[in-house]
Amino acid sequence: MAILRGFKGGVHPPYMKLTADKPIRRAGIPEVLYVPLQQHAGAPASPLVKRGDKVLAGQKIGEINGFISANIHAPTSGKVKNILDHPHPVAGRSTPAVIIEADGEDSWIELKEREDYLNTAPSDIVEIVREAGIVGMGGAAFPTHVKLSPPADKPIEFVIINGAECEPYLTADDRLMREYADEIADGSYLVLKAVNARRGFVGIEDNKPEAIKEMRRAFKKFPQFEVVELPTKYPQGSEKHLIKAILGREVPSGGLPMDVGVVVQNVGTARAIYQAVRFGRPLIERVTTLTGDAVAGPGNYMVRIGTPFRFLIDESGGFKEDPAKVINGGPMMGIAQYSLDVPVIKGTSGIVVFSAKNVVLTQEGPCIRCGRCLDVCPMFLMPTTMAKFIKAGRFDDARKIGLFDCIECGSCSYVCPSNIPLVQYFKYGKAELRLRR
Repeated sequence: MAILRGFKGGVHPPYMKLTADKPIRRAGIPEVLYVPLQQHAGAPASPLVKRGDKVLAGQKIGEINGFISANIHAPTSGKVKNILDHPHPVAGRSTPAVIIEADGEDSWIELKEREDYLNTAPSDIVEIVREAGIVGMGGAAFPTHVKLSPPADKPIEFVIINGAECEPYLTADDRLMREYADEIADGSYLVLKAVNARRGFVGIEDNKPEAIKEMRRAFKKFPQFEVVELPTKYPQGSEKHLIKAILGREVPSGGLPMDVGVVVQNVGTARAIYQAVRFGRPLIERVTTLTGDAVAGPGNYMVRIGTPFRFLIDESGGFKEDPAKVINGGPMMGIAQYSLDVPVIKGTSGIVVFSAKNVVLTQEGPCIRCGRCLDVCPMFLMPTTMAKFIKAGRFDDARKIGLFDCIECGSCSYVCPSNIPLVQYFKYGKAELRLRR
């Protein structure tokens, strides 16, 4: 089949993959971990523990609460100090979290290895993934068992494994592909089997040659898969644009990848599926890139969920310059933090820390109608018109011209010469419409 490798729009920010050659290091376990009950799209988990309870690593402490929700597990052994509101890296406010005082032993629940794991029945794969609390680890954190359970009228033809990692500074997925390629390959095959797809692809940008080499080696045992080298362009890692680039299919407005017969999973998610199906390990840790000019020990760290940002930064050497901005995720789509006490969660792909010399404070100016935002928008939208509607309180008008098709990639804000915070307006408009709904 012909491989189409492009999409309209997008930008080329300085990619600054400063930690690409830093092997994954295992971070220590802090004395106290803060495990939010909301680490995923959908409803927060319901707590299964109370103050004073003793827990083991891997023990379920929060249970799915609705179809779109995810289980939460203890990241280490210890005692539940309390369940209280605590600063959250994505919500921008405090949310309920299980606070665990580690006992230093890191004792696990009993795990049982499944020897013939590649022959696990599709329904069992989905149930294992559900129990393990696995979510999309590229940042969106959508519950994976939901993606693996498409309705009967939407059969899946293709699986795409997302190794693009197009965000500047982030290298967690790059290192995962270099160091855990075989586990990712096995997990990808389990995804293919779970949804009964006939073919799979692995999309990787061409600025990761070592990852491409390792993944091609690992996937030789699965001829159903093809590793596709993609030109580096932001936001290539958006699942809709990955589908367009690899398959030439366009997800309809308001639609999902399943509407065009596709399921997309991140490479980290594929590895987590392998770990869950083979060893019964729930999702309690992830690889996170710590980077930026203000940190002394930039690198890629295997971090337990619930680890405060402050602990990871201090353990890696602290700050070499005064931090001016700390971002959860990458600089294009990430969220600036108001506290270093926020914890690493399932979707924390990176922690980027900038000093004052890399943070430019600007004032919003008037739109000069240059059209740059229209040129770079990968969703064919009219960013400034949507922003004007939202500023005027005309939220329904913004919706009618595609507000909910915006993927919030930040390309428009990046190129705007008037420094209009377009994405912030879109987030506000969507939130207002959801409240009204």
